[in-house]
Amino acid sequence: MNESLRNIHIGSFELLPTPNAIREEFPSNDLASQTVSSARSSIKAILQGDDPRLLLVVGPCSIHDPKAALEYAEKLQKLSQEVSAVFCIVMRTYFEKPRTTVGWKGYINDPLLNDSFRIDRGLKLARKLLLDINSLGLPVGTEALDPITPQYMDDLISWTAIGARTVESQTHREMASGLSSPVGFKNGTDGNISVMINALKSVGQGHHFLGIDRDGRCSVFHTTGNHYAHAVLRGGKEPNYSSKHVSDCADQLLNSGLAADIMIDCSHGNSGKQAQHQPLVFADCINQILEGQSAIKGLMLESHLDWGNQALSSNLSELRYGVSVTDECIDWKTTEELIKSSADKLSHLT
Repeated sequence: MNESLRNIHIGSFELLPTPNAIREEFPSNDLASQTVSSARSSIKAILQGDDPRLLLVVGPCSIHDPKAALEYAEKLQKLSQEVSAVFCIVMRTYFEKPRTTVGWKGYINDPLLNDSFRIDRGLKLARKLLLDINSLGLPVGTEALDPITPQYMDDLISWTAIGARTVESQTHREMASGLSSPVGFKNGTDGNISVMINALKSVGQGHHFLGIDRDGRCSVFHTTGNHYAHAVLRGGKEPNYSSKHVSDCADQLLNSGLAADIMIDCSHGNSGKQAQHQPLVFADCINQILEGQSAIKGLMLESHLDWGNQALSSNLSELRYGVSVTDECIDWKTTEELIKSSADKLSHLT
């Protein structure tokens, strides 16, 4: 074999622990498993119209500090119990960040935040944090970006997103067709919803694709289709959360033979990535629901302990605790007030 023709752009590679090895190091427990099972059932019931509550996916744009994330989770768990009659709350725990060009790729890829790319360590730390949060009784949601990572943590995920940059990817549609959790597909980065609708058609079907099993062996997966996929409007060149946008999306979903189940992402294109706009988007969507818009089944907020965002520094001691290192987030005080006031407005509907 002519080695000069193989891997000519590969500098090096390392073997990762298998999914089973990391699962055995950080095994799930009865409380965590019950949290996931109950949340998945609730989300499915909400999408089917059997549960009148609203799904809320709330949390940091990305996880970079497990201590701050767990403190946030403790606060969110307490709040979720107070508003459980109106909202089913899932904590946003995003470990993988798609980049338009380059940048920090997330906690799994670079958990030390220093371009060391200790993915082996990132997988372990991510699973441990998911286990800790679920053990509080608080379910979690994440974005499925790498098609391999679900094997390491899918038993701890209650809701999954396919992002705007990967909604058109056949690989991600195939992967999502086999995910165990309900999954939301975002519209494209330009605001196009046709690719999202095509993805929703695809994910409901069975697929056959390559992946790794829990022992790390290359395998062919045969899926049955994910029947709890739904649309996520996240804006694009312009916001798309208005009553007209929601009605138009619902009509297109129904005309395509799909359920008119829509989540509104109050951040990203719908807020212009400006945290101060998120509460306005959230309030508008709550008003749409009060006016009878039944297609809105969920909302998403990017929220952290403190307001705004900050750039990663080579001196990690300079990072402010509880502040996002990716997109701007609203702070906890604003989050709590927004959710509590909205729960009061919606309480007569449940």
